[in-house]
Amino acid sequence: MLLRVRKGWELPDSAATDETVFHQRRQLIKSMGLGSVLLAGGGSALPALAAAGGDPSAALYPVKRNEKYKLDRDLTEEKYATTYNNFYEFGSHKKIWAAAQELVVRPWTVKIDGAVEKELTVDIDTLLKQMPLEERLYRHRCVEAWSMSVPWSGFPFKALVDFAKPLGSAKFIQMETLADKKTMPGLKQFWYPWPYLEGLSIEEATNDLAFLATGLYGKPMPKQNGAPMRLAVPWKYGFKSIKSIVRFTFTEKRPVSFWEKIQGKEYGFWANVNPKVDHPRWSQATEQVLGKPGRVPTLLYNGYGEHVAHLYKDMAKSEGDRLFR
Repeated sequence: MLLRVRKGWELPDSAATDETVFHQRRQLIKSMGLGSVLLAGGGSALPALAAAGGDPSAALYPVKRNEKYKLDRDLTEEKYATTYNNFYEFGSHKKIWAAAQELVVRPWTVKIDGAVEKELTVDIDTLLKQMPLEERLYRHRCVEAWSMSVPWSGFPFKALVDFAKPLGSAKFIQMETLADKKTMPGLKQFWYPWPYLEGLSIEEATNDLAFLATGLYGKPMPKQNGAPMRLAVPWKYGFKSIKSIVRFTFTEKRPVSFWEKIQGKEYGFWANVNPKVDHPRWSQATEQVLGKPGRVPTLLYNGYGEHVAHLYKDMAKSEGDRLFR
């Protein structure tokens, strides 16, 4: 199978507005209550959206691409990456993108607590102004055996760790997703252990690949993809990449993550991509690339082994057996 690598200066197909979005623009405007505003403004959607409280971080994007992080495959078209999503707070199906528009992303604060020099709460826009924003091209592999390749914008997780000033006793970082019952209908599914929690070891979080993403395709992060800030750890299965983060807790004890609480034998804490370790209900040997026909082989650590394999070579056998679950 021939794979075309896009040159850095080439615009991806996703730079064009998706046809589906174009045809649904009137419905979107109506749902946001902007019809009369648009009429008053001569029919231009962008000024009306800004006046109605558009994302205040929009002016930050696009950001400069870090050419260190390249792909061996084409970027996934934006229409696939932004309409085929998991976000259980809005429902347990793949078409939650419309429901996720109810997510309120301003005001938004992020709490940093636990084993740190000083606990604090910071406004997301204040945080963004202090972080070294850049764009990275990453593969993303879901545990459900589908994948995509996307241009995340954001900053290294290490920058957040440095900002937090953890104590020497901190060994792990637990992250927490917003849980707003007024806007997230999925929270009514009481059998899930809300809020959504995930975690990384300090070594994982400070690895060069660990990235806190705040934008996608040169724009602020879409709500369905985890606005205003989510995690991107491309060597792990996608459920580790927690969305809409409101809290970072530094701790000595390894967190028990959301899916691990539900079924630890299927969705373990470490969750590193491994084509040789199947999910109990399906093979992990291949994956379906969104928007592409057929399937492609899955790579160990999703192809990022040279950057992360050293993190796990000395792991105790009791944990090593669960590295890829």
